[in-house]
Amino acid sequence: MIYDVIILGSGPAGLSAAIYAKRAMLNALMIDRNYIGGGQILNTYEVDNYPGLPGISGFDLGEKMSEHADKFGIEKVSTDISSIDILSEIKTVHTDEGDFQGKAIIIATGNSPKKLLVPGEEELTGMGVSYCATCDGAFFKGKTTAVVGGGDVAIEDAIFLSRGCEKVYLIHRRDELRGAKSLQEELFNTENIEVIFDTIVTSINGSDKVESITINNVKTNAIDTIPVNGVFLAVGNDPNTIALDDAKTNLETDERGYIKASEDCKTNIPGVFAAGDIRTKKLRQVVTAVADGANAIESLQEYLRK
Repeated sequence: MIYDVIILGSGPAGLSAAIYAKRAMLNALMIDRNYIGGGQILNTYEVDNYPGLPGISGFDLGEKMSEHADKFGIEKVSTDISSIDILSEIKTVHTDEGDFQGKAIIIATGNSPKKLLVPGEEELTGMGVSYCATCDGAFFKGKTTAVVGGGDVAIEDAIFLSRGCEKVYLIHRRDELRGAKSLQEELFNTENIEVIFDTIVTSINGSDKVESITINNVKTNAIDTIPVNGVFLAVGNDPNTIALDDAKTNLETDERGYIKASEDCKTNIPGVFAAGDIRTKKLRQVVTAVADGANAIESLQEYLRK
């Protein structure tokens, strides 16, 4: 079978594309390694900026989006993607479950948390080092934790952890935070959160679990050690393009590896579209990912007509 479109990824962008594809009566297939759709928002404690659903949990929002796509009968395959062939008129996606072919492809594979790449991080991942506060925060009730980062996610993680932890440190390498002002206000009004500016984490210490972190003030060069039970890293993301390595030799990307595509989601390869956090864009939020899914299908229909 040759599908009209194969959608890679089941986050907000992929689910939105699936909904719009089925409404357009396109024969669509969605491929994702995860059985549950929703992408990274499943790990978000609270989504307060999605219009009409203030305060909804990320898991509930992802579930609602998945149910909406299921309502239209989107065909899904849960498997790992090994590579994709994009230069032929008919595109091929190679997976652990076999090969799938489509007239067009929407790449909506999103991005993943970036690593600090400091001593102790890899060795202690899962033993106190985490990239998801809402996933692992409950294990640190009554304990001391540190969050590394200065954006929305880092601030949200610190606030979330403060509800159960005795003490939370927020460590940021610059002298001001980058997150939304409303989040910063809540952060600075939370008594058990201490913000440490102009500081980087140089190592995460412990034998079989996290026991402390070593920090370095970038202005004074002062070095200190803080006892903590857990470290949550929120220092940005990298695009999920590992399965696209072969295709990336033909796809235009920026210096960070994000696929070059504008609001119409068109890439430099005819019939290949990029939507959501995987594409070059200024704002990576649920609302922009959902918009990308709709725009990608609109552009795709134009491509199929031609």
